Amino acid sequence: MSHTAELIAVGTELLLGNIANTDAQTLSKELSALGINVFYHTVVGDNPQRLRQAVEVAKTRADLIITTGGLGPTCDDLTKNVLADCFGKKLVYNEEAARRMENFFCKLHPDSGRMTENNYQQAYLPEGCVPFQNDRGTAPGCGFVAGGVRVVMLPGPPSECGPMFRDKAIPFLSDLTDGAIVSRSLRLFGIGESAAESQLREQMNAMENPTLAPYAKEGEVELRITAKAADPAAARALIAPVEADLRERFGPLVYGADVPSLEAVCLQRMKERGLTLSAAESCTGGLIAQRFTDLAGASAVFKGGVVSYWSEVKHDILGVPQELLDQYGAVSEPVARAMAEGVRRLTGADLAVSATGVAGPDPDDRGNPVGLVFVGIAWQGGGFVRQVHAVGPRGRIRHIAASHAFDLIRRKLTDLELK
Repeated sequence: MSHTAELIAVGTELLLGNIANTDAQTLSKELSALGINVFYHTVVGDNPQRLRQAVEVAKTRADLIITTGGLGPTCDDLTKNVLADCFGKKLVYNEEAARRMENFFCKLHPDSGRMTENNYQQAYLPEGCVPFQNDRGTAPGCGFVAGGVRVVMLPGPPSECGPMFRDKAIPFLSDLTDGAIVSRSLRLFGIGESAAESQLREQMNAMENPTLAPYAKEGEVELRITAKAADPAAARALIAPVEADLRERFGPLVYGADVPSLEAVCLQRMKERGLTLSAAESCTGGLIAQRFTDLAGASAVFKGGVVSYWSEVKHDILGVPQELLDQYGAVSEPVARAMAEGVRRLTGADLAVSATGVAGPDPDDRGNPVGLVFVGIAWQGGGFVRQVHAVGPRGRIRHIAASHAFDLIRRKLTDLELK
């Protein structure tokens, strides 16, 4: 039996465009992997009457309703009240939820004492529900069944919503799927979604179990293989030959399976080999260092970096020869190479990367076009520079440039050809 879901996002800030509804994207992908159809996305402001109307409509066309947001401690957090009323349930104080909130609050604010009274309204949950512990925040979620409809309520912050769905809601929904559904995601860098899809279109159209779907990321592609079988082992067996075929087809463009990012792959491999890293950045403005140090454990690997926006800093701090700057300009292969060598020498790191280019919105004073970037890597006794032509606004160009730096690290650590 197939099941249909409707996602209801609660929050006036979503309607005003102040934040993007990334929860819907995350949940739609997760539900698709479970074989549950998502037919409707609804966004409602912090208004109990309009939320009630949205829920009543959803009850007529979906057997699974998932709400995001509106579970917090403020007066506009009304999701539980409205959902409980729509399904004829009372809200009951949950002592365990309150105790977990107190413990989380104390860890988060050890010097501020007891949490404020309004936080305790988050501990009121619909009677008979299955509470979902929030490991990353205070507001618990929950799930219940009423009137032939399964209801799941999740917090709005993406850092809480996605993990709670995967860790707590999926077990609650497990009986909606027959057998086991397993997904495997290959991450590729160096090819766009349209190019990958054109190579795989015929194959994807012919596939039924497992299925294959491409997802565009910023400058890269995710290929998700999903299989359904009697048990997880059988599903993984269906996935294996498809994964092997994709790896053979795309070769070194595949940088990992079920991995979060290029930089995470680089960090793991550098830790395994006991290597250190530094970065010299111009157009990326510290983004390489930021993305790397956002990862837990980066302190064991990353020695430091230099943001050398001005040519004087490239020369005075990194030791880039003035004649290179004069002859070739700051946006050039020789300068990118010298920047990487300079920061490696300065920090004593095993590997160093660099990025210098034109992020826009205008060409530089030498006429170099927007999106031209030189990304370098240096190691003891060698180095390499890649020329990149990125397109898009400043933020995208900077992101793509940083990703190319991580791709060079990844290729160097796996003995792949640098090109």
